[in-house]
Amino acid sequence: MGGHGGDAGLVRAHRDSAAAVDVDQVIGRAAREEAEALTLRPGATLAVGAGHRAIDEEPDSERTCFERDRDRIVHSTAFRRLAGKTQVVVHPDDHQRTRLTHALEVAQVATSIARAVGVNVALADAIALGHDCGHGPGGHASEDAFDAFIGEGYDHGPWGADVVLVGLNLCTETLDGIRNHSWSRPAPMTVEGEIVSWADRIAYCAHDLEDAVHAGIVRPDEIPAEIAEVCGRDRRTQLSVFIRAVVQTVTERGEVGMDARTGAALAALRKFNYERIYTRPAALAQSSSVIKILHALVEHYAAKPYDIPWPTAVDPSSPEAVRAAVTYVGGMTDRYAFASAVRLLDWPADQLPPSID
Repeated sequence: MGGHGGDAGLVRAHRDSAAAVDVDQVIGRAAREEAEALTLRPGATLAVGAGHRAIDEEPDSERTCFERDRDRIVHSTAFRRLAGKTQVVVHPDDHQRTRLTHALEVAQVATSIARAVGVNVALADAIALGHDCGHGPGGHASEDAFDAFIGEGYDHGPWGADVVLVGLNLCTETLDGIRNHSWSRPAPMTVEGEIVSWADRIAYCAHDLEDAVHAGIVRPDEIPAEIAEVCGRDRRTQLSVFIRAVVQTVTERGEVGMDARTGAALAALRKFNYERIYTRPAALAQSSSVIKILHALVEHYAAKPYDIPWPTAVDPSSPEAVRAAVTYVGGMTDRYAFASAVRLLDWPADQLPPSID
C-alpha cells in the first residue's frame, strides 16, 4: 500500500498510472483573485486577501478567503454532527435526509445558480454548507425548546453564525449569509447570501416531499394539479424548474428572485408540505416529545454546569449557565441527546422519539 515507484523518485498510486498535467506553477490565491476580478459579474462578491475577519489573519497562499471558510466549515465538529440530526422525516432503517445531506443539497443548488449567473461560487458554497450548523437535535422542535431559555429567542441562523461557528473566525460575508439565510431574517449583505436563501427553500421543499413519499406519508398524485403543472411531482423536475427560474430571473432582471408563476408554485409546494408533512399529527407528537426532552436536558445542565465536558466556570442556574447548557445541548446529535435523557434523567426509553442511527 505504499504506492509504486517510478522515475526520479516519483511515487504513483497505481502501477499503470499515466495521469499528467501540463502545468509549471501552482494556481494560487493571488491568481484566483485576479481571475475573479476578470470573470465574475458586477455585483458579485470578490475575495480579497485574508477576508474580513474578526481576528486578522495572513492570507493563505493557495486558497481564497471564501475557499478557506468552506474548508473550515467542512472540517468542523458542528458540520459533522449534522449527520446525526433530524431533517424532517426520521426512519433510522432507511435513507432519509439528515441535516448534513440537506446542507449538501443546498450547496449543490446554490453553486449551480452562482456558477450560472457568474458570482462567487466559493462564497455561496461556504454559506450553504454552514447555514444549518446552529440547528439542535430533533429538527425545528429544538428552536421551540430553546426559545424559553434565550432572551432574544433561539434562531438557528444567528446562533450558528454567532455561537456555534464563531471559533472558526470566518469572513464577515460568510457569517452574514449563515445568519440571515432564513426568509424571516433581514436580507443578506451579498448576492451569494441571497442565492443561498433561495437554494435552501428550493432544496427542502423538493427533498422533504421526496422523503415523505418514500415514507408513505403522501403520494405524488396528491400534489395539487396547479402546483404539478408548473414544477412536476418529483424532486428532479422540481429542482430543475426552480433553479432555472432563479437563473433566468437574475439574467433578465439583475435581481435574485423568481418569476411570479414559478414563485407561486414554490410557495404552494411549501404550504402543501407544511399541511401534509410538517404539521401532521405524528410530526406534532414527535416535536412535543423532543421539546420536553431538550427542555429537561437544558434545565439539568444549567443546574449542574460542571457536567458539561468543557470548562464552564459559571454559577449553577445563572444566565451564563443557562446559555452554556443551551450551547451544549444544541450541539448534540439526536441519538446522544436522547441517550443522555435516559442516562441523566431516567427518561423511559420507550417514550423517546425515533433518532437517526
